[in-house]
Amino acid sequence: MSTPAVSSVHQALQKSFKNLENCQKVWKSALTECSPLLESLGNLAEQSKALSNVQLSDTPLRVFPDLEDRLRFKLLQAMDTVLGKLNDKLSSLQSVRDTISSHASGVLQLYELHADSLDLLAVTERSATTPSIADMLGWLQDAERHYRQQFLRRKAVLQMLRVDNLSLVESAPQRWKSLESASAEDCITDILCKVSFFMESELGK
Repeated sequence: MSTPAVSSVHQALQKSFKNLENCQKVWKSALTECSPLLESLGNLAEQSKALSNVQLSDTPLRVFPDLEDRLRFKLLQAMDTVLGKLNDKLSSLQSVRDTISSHASGVLQLYELHADSLDLLAVTERSATTPSIADMLGWLQDAERHYRQQFLRRKAVLQMLRVDNLSLVESAPQRWKSLESASAEDCITDILCKVSFFMESELGK
């Protein structure tokens, strides 16, 4: 059954899932780039702590009286640079979160706009290539929730990092890695798999 209301909602859903597919690539790319940056940050923190534990005045390097200050400055400078790059990646993750949230909200508003023209059959009807509108709205909300929660957790890890708290910085890679969830990412892939035929059929119109 296809009515103007159904077609309108289908088109909006198709556009949103295509957007979700693109956003998933951006998200994965940003996370992939974050890992080596966090490892680098952890190593710099480790070096800085080691520097604090060594008395250069008791070593042959004491002939360079300002060496420790120069080394510390370089390490802090390097950590600031890495933190800046991580903040850029966080902005990319936020952009993904915002884009998906905007699409999910837009489709829901469109559905509510046409609600009077969509009876129970129109909302629950499905075919071999097209899931029901009810299912697809639910999946879109699941995706929005996933990225919103993941973004907030990763933002919390990065926002607590400060160069004056080396222990926190040193443990950042482990805390970041603990947020990884294959099952959560598989959820997005599973959603895209369920709508793959629907996306192709709509694109072909």
